[in-house]
Amino acid sequence: MQFYSLCSFLAAGVALFAAASAAPAPPAPPDDKAIHDLILRNGVVYDGSGKDAFHGDIAIDADRITYVGPHRDFTARTEIDVKGQAIAPGFINMLAHPEDSLFADRRALSDLMQGVTLEVMGEFSMGPLNPKMQELMAARQDDIKYPVTWTTLGEYLDTLEHRGIGPNVASFVGASTVRTVVLGESDVQPTPAQLQQMRALVHRAMEEGALGLTTMLIYAPATYAKTPELIALAQESARCGGIYTVHMRSEGDRIEAAVQETIDIAAASGAPAEIYHLKIAGKENWGKLDRVIDMIEKARASGIRISADMYTYTAGATGLDAAMPPWVQDGGLETWIARLKDPAIRAKVITDMRNPHPDNWENLYGAAGADGTLLLAFKNPKLKPLTGKSLAAVAKMRGVTPEDAAIDLVIEDGSRVGLAYFLMNEDNIRRQVALPWVSFGSDEAGDAPEGVFLLSAAHPRAYGNFARVFAEYVRKDHSLSVQEAVRKLATLPADNLSLPDRGRLKPGAFADIVVFDPVTIQDHATYEQPHQLSTGVSYVIVNGKFAVRDAAPTGAASGRIVRGRAWTGAQHGACRSAAKEWTWSK
Repeated sequence: MQFYSLCSFLAAGVALFAAASAAPAPPAPPDDKAIHDLILRNGVVYDGSGKDAFHGDIAIDADRITYVGPHRDFTARTEIDVKGQAIAPGFINMLAHPEDSLFADRRALSDLMQGVTLEVMGEFSMGPLNPKMQELMAARQDDIKYPVTWTTLGEYLDTLEHRGIGPNVASFVGASTVRTVVLGESDVQPTPAQLQQMRALVHRAMEEGALGLTTMLIYAPATYAKTPELIALAQESARCGGIYTVHMRSEGDRIEAAVQETIDIAAASGAPAEIYHLKIAGKENWGKLDRVIDMIEKARASGIRISADMYTYTAGATGLDAAMPPWVQDGGLETWIARLKDPAIRAKVITDMRNPHPDNWENLYGAAGADGTLLLAFKNPKLKPLTGKSLAAVAKMRGVTPEDAAIDLVIEDGSRVGLAYFLMNEDNIRRQVALPWVSFGSDEAGDAPEGVFLLSAAHPRAYGNFARVFAEYVRKDHSLSVQEAVRKLATLPADNLSLPDRGRLKPGAFADIVVFDPVTIQDHATYEQPHQLSTGVSYVIVNGKFAVRDAAPTGAASGRIVRGRAWTGAQHGACRSAAKEWTWSK
């Protein structure tokens, strides 16, 4: 038995006995004579269940919803007539990347103005860190600068909360992050003792509040992990009540094998798995969507819980690391750049880049081509004038091949360089949007159309991913009803994350609420002009406080850290002996 298993098992037993012997009391019935803190009147209420909406009111006291239903003659300190607008649970960004941006702007404005009330950070995590990782995190910062004062994931989350945040924030613990603590950024495999160290780090992060284990298997050093390593870490997360979330090893040439690996890890862990930004990348692969859906739905029918999220655009956004083979990145960013300066290595990298279908890595540049590679973000001020140009255009300007241009940009910028690859098919996106087990994530930071954010471009999904669900797929294409869109934006991700008091309008739930007009909600961001806020959202309430009021941000620090079920700061919070001791959503 592992060194911490016995204590966790005993704590779990106490928790289970207490839960069985003291079921939570139902919310008290509303008191017509009570004076509430806030009432939203005359709205069209979409409660998140997917059922038909109804006309009614919402009452809020402190940070909780106390009434949802038909009009009642309540009184409140603040009463707002929303005049037939939709009232819905706040939207959940199932894959968000405001890890850095919240240090520059605590509002996460690009998401907040779309009705997002919970940002869920994944693919990697901001802790745990060892001293070398702290040093590199500070050195690799680009436009947004901040001191790295924490060493654990829990300390990072506390840092955000103490600074003040507009939306709620949650985080997974990164498999590649704990790998780096123990093994560094090199292509090596852990010994049994080192794997045990990694499991202990996952265990600690889960008890600090992580929602589960996450990874990004097309990027170094995450790609160096083999399936058994991921299973071991996912099992540790699962016995702490967490799910496994993954940017799979392939979203194109080998997507079937990548889906099967995800299914295998979920089955072995005993916990659900979530596929990040489900897509079929590369024109030659677009026809694989039927097979992928069939694999997932068969796994679900067999009792293996697999879900997915997506963004609603045909281009992804990442870096030039996804254009180059993992072997040249072995050892981390600085080692990668040093290797690229060697003429012999450079020539070999160019050869690999020109192979669109390599056997053992995902070549996104090969799938998109130089014309389909759009440059978005540079660290070096001298390179910022290239923002918004294609790699093909920059290569032509410089009189070099696109592959040489890509290598030169990485060297000159001292970074992976931020860019977009055009890879997907709109017909596939439309089909995915309608799948009942698919929610939504921007895979972007919480930007603002001001200040430091204007030093780089952004993918339009940062400003429009959630509004676009309504504008494009509810109103224009009729792929979804409003009530189903709300379910997939709020209740589905809350259930997948085991957050019973978020993502729904019901008495006793946290008052995370969005008021919007389904007829006018609209995204405006484009690839040419990305820094444009969406419109159509009138009010965003986070934990009972206005984060957006009368379609304008309030700047309130209304958000909190939302922690997972094993968080030891909560009653009965602790890891248990196995995943089967937890209840999981269907």
